[in-house]
Amino acid sequence: MILRAILLLFLLFNALYAKPYVDKGTLKKITKKYKMFAKKRFYYLQITLDGVKNGTDMEKLQAVNEFYNGVRYSPDIKVYKKKDYWATPYEFLGKDAGDCEDYVIAKYFALIYLGVDSKKLYFTYVRSTKFKAPHMVLTYFKTPRSEPLILDNNNRRIFPASKRKDLIPIYNFNGDSLYKAGKSGTGKKLKKQKSHKKWDQLKENMKKKKI
Repeated sequence: MILRAILLLFLLFNALYAKPYVDKGTLKKITKKYKMFAKKRFYYLQITLDGVKNGTDMEKLQAVNEFYNGVRYSPDIKVYKKKDYWATPYEFLGKDAGDCEDYVIAKYFALIYLGVDSKKLYFTYVRSTKFKAPHMVLTYFKTPRSEPLILDNNNRRIFPASKRKDLIPIYNFNGDSLYKAGKSGTGKKLKKQKSHKKWDQLKENMKKKKI
């Protein structure tokens, strides 16, 4: 009981004095649009993030991956009436539904908030042999030449890429450049890189805190 009380006090202290992942004004708008259930989801997200903010990168990856994999999968056409839409983390958790890109985006920004180096995180397009369809996962590279770890909404456990025989890597994307995916390392940088329209739109929506 004593340890539990200390933990609750620690979380309360963090909630009062640390900069929250979602500011009060945005949370108020989220609650108004998506109701109390969404507010509770963001509350538990903050508790999850506070619990690992002083942890290792691996602890942060595991906590964020597990939390967001609890959101139900739903295609963009059903959620947004669009074939391909990259939702902000506010929209994704507010609606409590999204497709593979939405999981990746939400995990990416939560890990950035926790202090994980953005240069270690990549949006990775793959081909799923299990579902016979294109797919996106978040990859973590400890170093540029390291074998990446895979954060996937279709698998709750984090595995190195070599253990995911069901995924065929196509290319990595980090917001600045595209890399042709290899067996290890970020891959070969592709020349004539054009701006990724979906990423540019997402950045604009994040600035606006679109909900």
